[in-house]
Amino acid sequence: MPVVDVHVHIYPDKISEKATQSVGRFYSIEMDAQDGSVSKLEESIAGSDITHCVVCSVAVKPQTVGPINDFIAREVEGHDNFMGFMAMHQDFDDPAAEIERAMGLGLCGIKLHPDTQAVDMDDPRLMRVYDIAQACHLPLTIHCGDYRYDYSHPRRLKRILHEFPDLVVNAAHFGGWSIQDLALEFLEDEGCFMDMSSSMFSLGPRRTRELVYAYGTDRMLFGSDFPMWEPVAEYEQFSSLGFTDAELEDMCWHNAERFLGRTIR
Repeated sequence: MPVVDVHVHIYPDKISEKATQSVGRFYSIEMDAQDGSVSKLEESIAGSDITHCVVCSVAVKPQTVGPINDFIAREVEGHDNFMGFMAMHQDFDDPAAEIERAMGLGLCGIKLHPDTQAVDMDDPRLMRVYDIAQACHLPLTIHCGDYRYDYSHPRRLKRILHEFPDLVVNAAHFGGWSIQDLALEFLEDEGCFMDMSSSMFSLGPRRTRELVYAYGTDRMLFGSDFPMWEPVAEYEQFSSLGFTDAELEDMCWHNAERFLGRTIR
């Protein structure tokens, strides 16, 4: 079966090592990968069960939105197994125009990280982005949860989901990186997807499995958060947790098709 890693970060070669180490410092985590370059990603998944990757990067400044989207689009064009999500920033002057341009380049979703972008997830500047995404049927992957910040608190996502009921959302990291149990209180009964990236290292196998079933296997997505973690190691660990073949097929393939709104073969 196809296996889709829905949460992969990539960077241009000239900044890939610096960007990767910067992410590691932000989370105080020793990164599995030395760099987040495309060649490192290709090396990481070569010959493995992982067949497709949703690739993205985060714009920490408004002026980097366009260059990031150009880079992601070039890599998607050059890789049949890549699907690209565009970057956006709360202070970008004309998000509607850039979203239209990025869609024209072949990008099929949006990635936001409120904590590194230092903005409340439900800030009015981002609410206009969600409105555009909903109208354009663009799925959104958004970093959720961090015990150190309030920007991406899951209660903010709950508000967004209610205000934009047709917005297709992947609430990354079980909806609450480092606060997954708190996220369950806010998001258990919502309609968003969840990826399990950057979670197993702290949750352990039993709690990971419990959270999957608490949310439902019809909502879960496989993601590695490369270069934070090695995709193959994450997939092997996740697929060893005792899920049925049908459940793994949903979480690693069919749910990604529903999230992305496309058939994957």
